[in-house]
Amino acid sequence: EHDLAFIAMDYLEGSSLDAYTRRETLLPVDEVLDVCAQVAEALAYAHGQRVIHRDVKPANIIYDRSHGSVKITDFGIACLTDNNRTRTGTILGTPAFMSPEQVSGKDVDGRSDLFALGVTLYQLLTAELPFTADTMAGLVYQITQTRHQSLSELRPELGPLVALIVNKALEKEADKRYQTGTEMAKALRDCAIALKRSPR
Repeated sequence: EHDLAFIAMDYLEGSSLDAYTRRETLLPVDEVLDVCAQVAEALAYAHGQRVIHRDVKPANIIYDRSHGSVKITDFGIACLTDNNRTRTGTILGTPAFMSPEQVSGKDVDGRSDLFALGVTLYQLLTAELPFTADTMAGLVYQITQTRHQSLSELRPELGPLVALIVNKALEKEADKRYQTGTEMAKALRDCAIALKRSPR
């Protein structure tokens, strides 16, 4: 307009989930499960439109606690899954949150986003990343070859159900992970219900 190019976007209330990744600021478990279920449902919608985000992480998720609403932001490196010009062989995204196939520069699909959501879930529950290393090569090895530290070791009070969801989301092979965001969201919501029913 008037020779000025601009993008008009919604104003989002709240803050990024980065604010809740430190030990002293971790959210209650049921809240984490709800937030991640909302993200999984949003990803299911995006994947249904053949869009893969490729950079799911706490910094790209805005959470308004007063309304309980969640928004995924920064689709800057998202791609259409049927686009023949996808950049195979190029690593795009934030390394610590990448799936094994993504960090290896292979073709990715929606299950790669769900792996990244699994990393996000792990960090929101433990204030730690499941895979860390001093070098990119070391990180690639961790993500592709080694198992993350068990949630039951870091937070045994969470019980086995939460650990099962994290473990499935972080499977090295995409075929062993949740296949859709809808499936992962249901697991998270069912887990939240089960935790409310279980005696403390």
